[in-house]
Amino acid sequence: MHEFSVREQAVHLLRRGAGTAETARRLGLPIGTVSWWKHRDLAKRGELPGRRRSPCPHCYGDDLDRPAYSYLLGLYLGDGHISHPKQHRTASLFIACDDKWPGIMDAVEAAMRQVFPTLTPCRVRRPGCHNVKVYSKHLPCYFPQHGPGKKHERTIALEPWQQAIVDAHPWAFLRGLIHSDGCRITNWTTRTVDGVVRRYEYPRYFFTNTSTDIIGLFTAALDAVGVRWKAAARATGATNVSVALMDTHIGPKY
Repeated sequence: MHEFSVREQAVHLLRRGAGTAETARRLGLPIGTVSWWKHRDLAKRGELPGRRRSPCPHCYGDDLDRPAYSYLLGLYLGDGHISHPKQHRTASLFIACDDKWPGIMDAVEAAMRQVFPTLTPCRVRRPGCHNVKVYSKHLPCYFPQHGPGKKHERTIALEPWQQAIVDAHPWAFLRGLIHSDGCRITNWTTRTVDGVVRRYEYPRYFFTNTSTDIIGLFTAALDAVGVRWKAAARATGATNVSVALMDTHIGPKY
């Protein structure tokens, strides 16, 4: 047992800014003992550092970056997943990003940082891609579409508050869907002008998904911004949506 005066000396040094190891060395004490005294003193004064809580606009009324959320929602619906293995304390949201498009990977991480400002996303390497991940126990609050099984095997519908965000920021939502489950190609056609056959090129976007609900959300957003589209069923059971004239707001993958 250490004398009370020794403990007082240690606490006095700690309060004046001395480190735990320095205090232990100066008083000839075990570091573990000084660390425990420091913990007890901080607890007594209500100054124990706690874990940063995950933000949540629903549970705590935190602010939400609505444009960034609209983009992240599109990414999640297109090629995102929420996972909560039994061995992990917290669920994770990950967006699979092809290594061919590092700019999109950066945009995904930036959106996560804007939507979850107190959390730190990470990148997990996979063959040919990276999963951009963020951990939070409030992910089901942000993405109530989460549930057991594959997204195309269950109903996917937006909550009223999500629909209000998509209505206010439809291009961000469309951009997230295209960046995750879409592509952009350069199409071409020929026209005869003054007897000369000329070739004209123009961009065309395709969005492919096996969920008819997600296809419906995509085409509804296109209708809202006045973009024409046409759909075609694929042999795989997916629906392919062809869209033109979106370069101003989407652009090529990068």
